[in-house]
Amino acid sequence: MTKTNAKPFLKWAGGKTQLLPTINSFLPNTFKGENDVTYIEPFVGGGAMLFYMLQKYPNIRRAVINDINSHLIKTYSVIRDEPYSLIEALTELQTTFKALKYHDKQKELYLDIRNRFNQHPLTDVEEASYMIFLNRTCFNGLYRENSNGGFNVPFGRYSNPTICDDELILADSELLQRVEILNGDFSHTAEYIQGYTFFYFDPPYRPLDATSSFNSYVKESFNDNEQIRLKDFYSALSDEGCYVMLSNSDCRGRNAEDDFFDRLYENFFIERVYAKRCINANAAKRGTLTELLIRNYENYQGEPANLFNI
Repeated sequence: MTKTNAKPFLKWAGGKTQLLPTINSFLPNTFKGENDVTYIEPFVGGGAMLFYMLQKYPNIRRAVINDINSHLIKTYSVIRDEPYSLIEALTELQTTFKALKYHDKQKELYLDIRNRFNQHPLTDVEEASYMIFLNRTCFNGLYRENSNGGFNVPFGRYSNPTICDDELILADSELLQRVEILNGDFSHTAEYIQGYTFFYFDPPYRPLDATSSFNSYVKESFNDNEQIRLKDFYSALSDEGCYVMLSNSDCRGRNAEDDFFDRLYENFFIERVYAKRCINANAAKRGTLTELLIRNYENYQGEPANLFNI
């Protein structure tokens, strides 16, 4: 049997799976040669970059992930520490869901689980199992919170969703044994700098327009003031000697006069790369766009295939 590779256990808006080869090509040219790398992701999200990096680079001796979304971080911790209990809970949910043959009955179960997730005291395993269940059965696999911090995505339409992927959970759990898991503001990750440290930032993207505003992962909005605060943190890390890369939306790709990031990161190296957006409320606006990769070092590993030159 082929061993399952570790990969994201949730569908997450802005996931980086299809951009990984490009991001990899922009890593510092010293990265492979270092024997003791500290890797830090202050906005881990779905974890595509994390799982990729830990499997590709065994010289990462220490990995630290963080996210402000407490439900998400609780799920990472449960997968790392209690995978078999999680598999048991998810198997029960999957069996119950699939025994309901009609869409209306499945929707009732979904709304009941969503209500419990938002309003009831839960064990860690229950919280993680509900998080995964909701992600696998909600509309478009989207995670969104309202102003009160409640998950509010409606039920989706799936004929046979995989709610429990036990092989994936075990593969992810094995890899996460090497990872310190934090829940809080991105700025606290500076406390974990050690030796050769590489930061990868994938924050909530600055919206290109009203319909692309999917940055409500938590009730607090990540607005332009937060983007500026993040840039100040980015600059401070650079001054500390860390290697830093950041992804964000290319506002100029939609509006040539919107040079917010070009001005904000004018002292760093900005690349525009092609990426596909799969989650958008307007289906016509899904497709290939350019995104930004911003780094604080000049020399990188190779020439990417989907670099967008302007």
